[in-house]
Amino acid sequence: MVDKGVHFDDAVREFEKRFIACVLGSNSGSLTKTAETLGIHRNTLTRKMEEYKIKKRA
Repeated sequence: MVDKGVHFDDAVREFEKRFIACVLGSNSGSLTKTAETLGIHRNTLTRKMEEYKIKKRA
């Protein structure tokens, strides 16, 4: 069920944030492996992590 007050862009951003965090965890915090898995450049991953305030876990 979807809340009628949720905007599409907000939903996409929340999905992207959770997806990146999940893939990062699956790759034991490796930015290089995570970027490769996501099919994005490592710098893009770093920028998105900063944007979404996702912390790399050691």
